[in-house]
Amino acid sequence: MLQAAPKSIHIYLESNPNPNSLKFVVNEMLVPEGMSFDFPSPVEAEAAPLAQELFMYPFVERVFYMSNFVTVTKKEDVEWIEIQDTLKNHIHTFLESGKLILDKKEDTAPQQEETETIKKIKAILDEYIRPAVEQDGGAITFHSYENKRVKVALQGSCSGCPSSTITLKAGIENLFKKMMPEEVEEVEALG
Repeated sequence: MLQAAPKSIHIYLESNPNPNSLKFVVNEMLVPEGMSFDFPSPVEAEAAPLAQELFMYPFVERVFYMSNFVTVTKKEDVEWIEIQDTLKNHIHTFLESGKLILDKKEDTAPQQEETETIKKIKAILDEYIRPAVEQDGGAITFHSYENKRVKVALQGSCSGCPSSTITLKAGIENLFKKMMPEEVEEVEALG
């Protein structure tokens, strides 16, 4: 009788522009491509067993899943050097056990009629902005478009990042103004 080989999980750490967030990159996909799950508190992590467990640490402030990584945001009064191995080992043990990180799929994106302008906005987000944001351990998703204003949701390490406002205005908004000058005057983040 053949027995399944135990999972061999490898995790490495990546820093990002938010000094309070750290990206734990895994050697396998954790959630389907293009999906992300942001847990700003234990209450929102009800259907996310790994996030629930991580929130048991008093220094964990936020947990975010995307592709092949988990981004953890810590409280400011704790240094990464003191806690990163604890978190890495916890995530490693959880994943090697074969447990699922999500109990069910969540669909939190509001639906808006898909006009040509919205399609173009989403294409710019997908091609030019999302890859850079993901590399930094976060996510950006389209929320809405109205009166030449694009609203986006920032998740993961981007939430509460000191440089996210600058990135949003100086980078993302300027890109939209350059590529869609007639349609976009402003880009703002929810919350």
